[in-house]
Amino acid sequence: MERSTARKLGFWVVMVFAATTEVEVGRAQLVEDFYNKTCPNVEEIVKQAVTTKFGQTFVTVPGTLRLFFHDCFIEGCDASILIASPNGDAEKDAPDNQSLAGDGFDTVIKAKQAVEETCPGIVSCADILAIAARDVVVLAGGPSFNVELGRRDGLISKASLVAGKLPEPNFDLDQLNSMFSRHGLTQSDMIALSGAHTVGFSHCSRFANRLYSFSSSSQVDPTLNSTYAAQLMQDCPQNVDPQIAINMDPVTPQIFDNMYYKNLVQGMGLFTSDESLFTDSASKPTVVGFADSPGKFNKAFATAMIKLGRVNVKTGSQGQIRRDCTAFNS
Repeated sequence: MERSTARKLGFWVVMVFAATTEVEVGRAQLVEDFYNKTCPNVEEIVKQAVTTKFGQTFVTVPGTLRLFFHDCFIEGCDASILIASPNGDAEKDAPDNQSLAGDGFDTVIKAKQAVEETCPGIVSCADILAIAARDVVVLAGGPSFNVELGRRDGLISKASLVAGKLPEPNFDLDQLNSMFSRHGLTQSDMIALSGAHTVGFSHCSRFANRLYSFSSSSQVDPTLNSTYAAQLMQDCPQNVDPQIAINMDPVTPQIFDNMYYKNLVQGMGLFTSDESLFTDSASKPTVVGFADSPGKFNKAFATAMIKLGRVNVKTGSQGQIRRDCTAFNS
């Protein structure tokens, strides 16, 4: 074996071990009944607040889910994404986070306020976000699962720490796997979590290159379904208003189902990173399996969400229990 190859293998072993340890530590410290004695009705209180917000706007679903994902991938699942800075330099202010829907933030803030009325100073914003993320999936028709609890809220929220920590729409399979594996998430976990795009939406700028400037030989990405590409061009003409956003699942955009994978099989993945899951032979069987079996997808998604919720959590004496999710305790 060449020395460079051995070095690469050694790097990956260390990286996978570190990521696995990170998640294993989270699993050891989080428990489903963490608030049984201190705030036994917390999940019901959060569910009620989330259901009320869901009744006002469907954006509650993708907004809250994406908020949870972004939070966990940057500084760990510690609600650092919720901090508001008067200087505009908090995590939420980073360019990669500026498209996060305000309704996601509002969902967690409203749920926290409701919990505080019954159990002041007991439940972390990080745990409320984790519960809310599960609840919106269920409200949209997706799988339910038990949420592990006991996270504490982080003490760091900096825009400067965000770059390079979130997947880009042009990522290929290797880049996606590399990023997710840092957090102890497998390729199957990554493909299952990508299924949340079934209720997602995106601004046109995130995929415009696939329609108008893909390569020197082809203006349109040849892996795009031609009918779908024509529809996207109609919805997102060149120089479109940057505020315009479209559904990532054009078939059942307000149902949490396995349609995302059926779309990928038809060449209707919105991002390059979406379609690469089907075009790459290493991930294609998983995509086809999820497309063929809603039950298989639901089980994999629930498992992946639980694992995601363990990423770099703060527990015990780490962090704090914020009184206001948008500000560190003074």
